[in-house]
Amino acid sequence: MQATKMFLETNQYGQLTYQPSFPANIRMEAIFLILEKKNNDKRKPSAKIFQKGRILGDILSPVLSHEDWDV
Repeated sequence: MQATKMFLETNQYGQLTYQPSFPANIRMEAIFLILEKKNNDKRKPSAKIFQKGRILGDILSPVLSHEDWDV
């Protein structure tokens, strides 16, 4: 037995947006788990930490010089 995981999506009418292809002459069993609806809103940080961060120095330069690297 070989397992394959697929994510299928439907349109507003409940029809598949694409039809997956399978090998010829096979027998398979499918169990469909309905996932929660996608939330298209952008993720937001917790209000407890929102706009509380501060940059306290140079964030672009490396912390160590390249001579300190042992590679």
